[in-house]
Amino acid sequence: MRPIKERDGATIEVIDQTRLPFELVWQTLGTVEAVATAIRTMVVRGAPLIGVTAAYGLAFALRTAASDATLATAIEMLRATRPTAVNLPWALEQLRVRLAPLAPHLRAEAAWLEAGRLAEAEALACRRIGEAGAAILRQTWESGGKKSQFNVLTHCNAGMLATVEWGTALAPVYLAHQLGVPVHVWVDETRPRNQGGLTVWELGQHQVPHTLIVDNAGGLLMQRGEVDLCIVGADRIARNGDVCNKVGTYLKALAARAHDVPFYVAAPVSTIDLSLDSGAGVIIEERDGDEIREWKKQLLFPPGTPVRNPAFDITPGALVKALITERGVCAPSMAGALFT
Repeated sequence: MRPIKERDGATIEVIDQTRLPFELVWQTLGTVEAVATAIRTMVVRGAPLIGVTAAYGLAFALRTAASDATLATAIEMLRATRPTAVNLPWALEQLRVRLAPLAPHLRAEAAWLEAGRLAEAEALACRRIGEAGAAILRQTWESGGKKSQFNVLTHCNAGMLATVEWGTALAPVYLAHQLGVPVHVWVDETRPRNQGGLTVWELGQHQVPHTLIVDNAGGLLMQRGEVDLCIVGADRIARNGDVCNKVGTYLKALAARAHDVPFYVAAPVSTIDLSLDSGAGVIIEERDGDEIREWKKQLLFPPGTPVRNPAFDITPGALVKALITERGVCAPSMAGALFT
C-alpha cells in the first residue's frame, strides 16, 4: 500500500493520517490549495511524502494557469506550508528547473509526469535504504549472539506513511524481518501528535512484533540493556551530519551514547541540505499550542495554558553512528560527499 496514488490522471488520493490508527480514510486532492492545506494540517506528513505531494500540487496549479507568475506563486504557497523538512523545497526546485524553460501550454502535463517520476524515485530510494539498513541490523544481531529477540527503538513515524513506499527508518526493519532477524520494535508514542500510533499501525500491517512506549521510557530501556539498536528518520541533514528530526530524537541519541547503543539515521539523499554547514541553521517549526493543550478536541490542560511546541530538534552528527541512504552507508561527517 502506498499513502498516495494518482486517480484518473486528474487528482490524487492520499491517506488521511489524522484519522489513523483508528480509521483508514482516503482523501481526494485536486487543487493546489487543497494540497497546501493537507500538508499544513498533517493529513499528509513525512518529509519525502510532503515533497512528492507538493509536486502534484504544483501540477494542479499549472492546470489553472501556467504562466511564470503562477509557477512562482504556487511554489511559494507550497514552500510556506512546513518550513523545516528540506524535501519540500527540494522537490519544488526539481520541478521549477524542469518546467521554467517549457512553453506554458506544456507545463501542466510535464509537472504531472515529473511528480510521478519523483514518487517512483522515492520508492526506489527507500527500498535501497531498506536493503542497506537490513544488512546492518542483521550484522548487529549476529555479532550480538543471535538473541531470540533483537530490540530496535525508533521515534516518530518513518515508514511507508512518511514516504511513498517502504519508509526510511522502518524499511530496514521490514526487510530484516523478512530475512529472519527476530526484530522487535520499541515504538515511542511521539507526543504531542502521537505519531507512534502510525508506526504501530504499520508494524501491525507487516506483522512485525512491537511494543508502544511513552517517549521518556527509552532511556530506562537502554539502561537495562533492552535496546540493541536505535534507528530514526530525518527531515533535514546538514553538510556536517547534524540531523533535524521530530522533537525528542536528540534525547534518544544522548541516551544511546550514554549506554553504548548504536544510533543510526536513515534518509534519502534528498534530505541532505548542502546549503547548511550545521544544524544551527535549520528553521525549527513552532506549531500551535493546542496540539499539546488538547487531543481530538478534548482538553488535556486548561485553555490559555502557556505552551511552547517546537516540532523538531537537532541531533549533533557526533551522536550518530552512521547515515543510511540509498547511495550507501557513511559517517555523518561525510554527508556532503554523497553528492560527489
